[in-house]
Amino acid sequence: MILIDPPLWWFRERRWSHLVSDESIEELHRFALDNGIDRRGFHGDHYDVPEEYVDRLITAGAVPVSSREVLRRLRESGLRRRPAERRRLKSA
Repeated sequence: MILIDPPLWWFRERRWSHLVSDESIEELHRFALDNGIDRRGFHGDHYDVPEEYVDRLITAGAVPVSSREVLRRLRESGLRRRPAERRRLKSA
């Protein structure tokens, strides 16, 4: 399932959400590609998406959940990566 948390994270004068899958990274990439999310927004286990995309992504099927729920579901699915792993994957 594709999940999205509220746009709470400020960066460069914009608020951002996290887009994740609790099933597979492949599902996440497919959903992001189908919905015009730039691959540069991928950070090892999630995509950062700007606030103005959130409603469109929910309409496309992303399920809105809390940030805690995003983290819990990533951990339970085994898809959560540590920050060092995410940085390494991003630079590769």
